Amino acid sequence: MSKDNPTLIESATFPRHVIAEIQRAAKTGIYDIRGFGAKRDIPTFDDLVFLGASTSRYPLEGYREKCTTEVILGNITIAGMSFGSLSAQAKESLGRGATIAGTSTTTGDGGMTPEERGHSKTLVYQYLPSRYGMNPDDLRKADAIEIVLGQGAKPGGGGMLLGQKISPRVAQMRNLPEGIDQRSACRHPDWTGPDDLEIKIQELREITNWEKPIYVKVGATRVFYDVTLAVKAGADVVVVDGMQGGTAATQDVFIEHVGIPTLPAVRMAVEALQEMDMHRKVQLIVSGGIRSGADVAKALALGADAVSIGTAALIALGDQSPEFDDEYKEIGSAAGFWDDYQAGNDPAGITTQDPELAKRLDPILGGRRLANYINVLTLELQTLARACGKSHVHNLEPEDMVALTMEAAAMAGVPLAGTNWIPGKGGI
Repeated sequence: MSKDNPTLIESATFPRHVIAEIQRAAKTGIYDIRGFGAKRDIPTFDDLVFLGASTSRYPLEGYREKCTTEVILGNITIAGMSFGSLSAQAKESLGRGATIAGTSTTTGDGGMTPEERGHSKTLVYQYLPSRYGMNPDDLRKADAIEIVLGQGAKPGGGGMLLGQKISPRVAQMRNLPEGIDQRSACRHPDWTGPDDLEIKIQELREITNWEKPIYVKVGATRVFYDVTLAVKAGADVVVVDGMQGGTAATQDVFIEHVGIPTLPAVRMAVEALQEMDMHRKVQLIVSGGIRSGADVAKALALGADAVSIGTAALIALGDQSPEFDDEYKEIGSAAGFWDDYQAGNDPAGITTQDPELAKRLDPILGGRRLANYINVLTLELQTLARACGKSHVHNLEPEDMVALTMEAAAMAGVPLAGTNWIPGKGGI
């Protein structure tokens, strides 16, 4: 409804942004490409709340009683984001921040940069369908290998890197011509099913002398079956990426209409691991829209071993900063709304290959900001665990939470607040 004219009612089927997209498509004849992640309103961890301790359970005193967070992987890891989609300064910042925080970071498509390896104590090397930048020597330099079968923002699709971001260095690392749009493959070229995944895991173990843990990453769709097959193929760690996960560039229709939210994906992955008696034996990392210590705590309570952050890490570095709002407006957007990661004109110097823009990001300062952010998430996680009476963050469990909506209750498998009812599982 218009404030100026109350008789004007906007269509729910054809709101203004839908009309604008139809007109844009009719004018240009091409689909919309953008970065960031899903913007539609879907159930999230915000729809769950913790049941703090009082009489039936006692909370832990924060100043005197410890709530430990020690785990092998680190509770909060950095997701794979490529050099190419990100500047070299951004990749270095991620490595520095992860190292200060005592966690791992991940290469992304396009290979390993010396800056990233040199400043990352623990670096996971992504092995992707495109094979861009793939180097067996770099596999051996990594601390773990992540086979990427899918990404939450675009499960079933490959990535894009437009020509304006194919700089001479990016082109050399990926063996591509400069300035030409690049589309990554949507599936690995040398296998067609889960049996081939098992063979590939064995090959990678042989290449690295059986020294590196092998992760398998899937976009959240048929999560129960995908996790089951990954574990049977021999994965040490499974990464499940929900539809809120970010991307450097893909079709808008992919981002908004493919995949399932992170909330049900966690439960489905845990159920698959439990059915195989592999829960807590094969590690589960959950990603896709993780923003706060509350999100981390809820993912762990549902059964994840750790989470991974991507978009939030870039925001911690300075992406979407109001400091650059005037420049965002000059390119047709605003701080907090900008999603044209594919354009290569990021005022913050993060998602660009323009050397002048990239200089704006100080990797030392960026690393400190990221480490500060991860530290805050960890403190928030501990705060919530203590409030539930837990001496270790992995002692959080589904019964520590209730849902505020029926949708979240059904997706997460926890009761609707004020009842013992989990939709789809009976009860009252």
